[in-house]
Amino acid sequence: MKSEVRAKKALGQHFLVDLNIARKICDSLSGGTDDAPDKVLEVGPGMGVLTRFLLQRNDVEVHAAEIDSESVVYLQSHYPQLGDRLVEGDFLKMDLRKMFPGGVRVIGNFPYNISSQIFFKVLEYRDLIPECVGMIQKEVAVRLAEGPGSKEYGILSVLLQAWYDIEYLFTVNETVFNPPPKVKSAVIRLRRNKVERLDCDERLFVRVVKASFNQRRKMLRNSLRAAFGDFGGEEHPFFSKRAEQLSVADFVELTRWVEAHTASA
Repeated sequence: MKSEVRAKKALGQHFLVDLNIARKICDSLSGGTDDAPDKVLEVGPGMGVLTRFLLQRNDVEVHAAEIDSESVVYLQSHYPQLGDRLVEGDFLKMDLRKMFPGGVRVIGNFPYNISSQIFFKVLEYRDLIPECVGMIQKEVAVRLAEGPGSKEYGILSVLLQAWYDIEYLFTVNETVFNPPPKVKSAVIRLRRNKVERLDCDERLFVRVVKASFNQRRKMLRNSLRAAFGDFGGEEHPFFSKRAEQLSVADFVELTRWVEAHTASA
């Protein structure tokens, strides 16, 4: 039986070794009931520090996605009860709609180098993922949870907050990892809000948000004209603001305005 897994820098692996924090992370995730457990997908379980506590719960059915073959061998020997619910592969390339047509909660100690990509994946499957609990770099966690007016507020903040309520749960020090990362970590929780559809063209909404933050030091007048043209010379009142000053609702309003003025231009 393999006793441990070597952390691989290329995979951004930092193994959590503090069991109290692992339990606290797992307790932050909701579940179903003992009679009807919810499916949960752990992303990058590594040596199973979260897995052990998830498997103790009767209100969840634990699945795991692990890209590192050495970790897969370790998990197979230490947590054989996972069986075929342990999938070797890249979470970012998985078809969650095919794997979990009835929906799935997501949890993990996410590698820093792909944490933003993981959240974009969650966003892509927002109709299937009611909740996501993840440990990520503190700087990224702050960015995702911040509201308008903060310098940390950005593209992913707006896009995720359009569909999820985001909570910054707690900070995690470097010393509880092996090897220790060079930065602090934090645990955040995303829970789907009640928005089923935005009151605008959702693809255009994404384009408007990205264009607005593309030159975040500039006023929106300049950022949006660079992306969409001059709108026939007309201006929206938000044009004198910067992207970080706009709420999700403001971006929805701005998207409707851009759609109307690009259609008529």
